[in-house]
Amino acid sequence: MPELPSPPPDATRPPDAARPGAATRRIPLAIGAALIGVAIGSAVLYGTGALNRPTGDAACRPAVELARKIAPLAHGEVAALTMATAPLRLPDLAFDDAGGQPKKLSEWRGRMVLVNLWATWCVPCRKEMPALDELQAKLGGADFEVVAINIDTRDPEKPKNFLKDANLTRLGYFSDHKAKVFQDLKAVGRALGMPTSVLVDRQGCEIATIAGPAEWASEDAVKLIKAAMKP
Repeated sequence: MPELPSPPPDATRPPDAARPGAATRRIPLAIGAALIGVAIGSAVLYGTGALNRPTGDAACRPAVELARKIAPLAHGEVAALTMATAPLRLPDLAFDDAGGQPKKLSEWRGRMVLVNLWATWCVPCRKEMPALDELQAKLGGADFEVVAINIDTRDPEKPKNFLKDANLTRLGYFSDHKAKVFQDLKAVGRALGMPTSVLVDRQGCEIATIAGPAEWASEDAVKLIKAAMKP
């Protein structure tokens, strides 16, 4: 039997692209494919970011545990303290002592430190300084020190004269006339205003931070710091 020829295409039937509703059906499919592509790309992007996100210094985990233990004492005059919830080693802040000699925060390793940033143009700072001076008198020694760093950038004698006139003699005088210490703490989210104070453990790790003044010589503050100093 001879092979029959294929029937000719139906001239009355439009091609797919010309058929009514075909383009309409393709639009959702194209949009869906695009959304899937975006979703996959986002998953890769954010998944990679999550993998590369810093998890903190493992050596600072004990400081977080200490913060959790003493958190119930952050009330009254020190209620504004924000206790550390993630391990953070502070930057190795660089500043000068009273004689103009360079110092670094790492030189206080092995001692607990209350780092405080202050300036004479900051009214709450000036009001807070007597309490810091008294705290140093009460607890300062081989295990603890208030390291109050002045960040006045103009007249270097003004902060010295302020301390002298206020008879604040127990605090050591430390200064950074470029105010880089503020920027360094700000870079890790720990300097949002003035004054700023950070309670630092013997390994240089954050225990707690406060943006604003506190009555550091109060019973509440002394009790909290003494609890932090316990072995």
